[in-house]
Amino acid sequence: MIKACIFDLDGTLTETVESIARPINRTLEFFGLEPRPVEEYNFYAGDGIDMALRRALAAAGDSDGIHMEEGIPMCREWFNEDPLYHVRPYPHMQEALKELKKRGIKITVFSNKPHEAAIHVVSTIFGKGFFDWIQGQTDTVPKKPDPAGALQIMSRLGVEKEECLYFGDTNTDMKTGHAAGIYTVGVAWGFRPRSELEENHADRIIDSPLEIIGLTEEHMK
Repeated sequence: MIKACIFDLDGTLTETVESIARPINRTLEFFGLEPRPVEEYNFYAGDGIDMALRRALAAAGDSDGIHMEEGIPMCREWFNEDPLYHVRPYPHMQEALKELKKRGIKITVFSNKPHEAAIHVVSTIFGKGFFDWIQGQTDTVPKKPDPAGALQIMSRLGVEKEECLYFGDTNTDMKTGHAAGIYTVGVAWGFRPRSELEENHADRIIDSPLEIIGLTEEHMK
């Protein structure tokens, strides 16, 4: 029986690629490098803003990351100026989440986005207190694909791995869910192609947030 769902944030709950591209492209321009097309950030995102910056720098010609040390703090600062830049929930996501709550299923977020930014984005888009727990990147919670954050969420909620579903859109999420021993659902509307979810052994792949309800019903039997 499913008692809780853990959701990745960027590319799973919300379309956030422009909010990631904006501060990184600004950083590239500071160093005299050519900004990258927004669509490329679908492949740079997923492992935290620092890794996205490293990937964008490499694509712009700084393959050795010589600008990383100086670029990280300014990129983070520019990101924190407007973490909600063009951020919006995916179609039907709010509808699906509300239905989960009606059924008494706990909903949580586990993101590689900085913790305060994750709380700010989720609370602003979905409403303060809508989610039962929000966990972003901190000094004490390792980044995904380390499963520690997911395991801590389950412990906090008092649920077992068999009572939980994990939803994400990248290889990092598939690895996180499997490492935590949770049934792992790839969402095909996110940043990465369906093939990446298949290659990283998603237990199930869904094409619309509305399928979340049916999936939880299957696991109630």
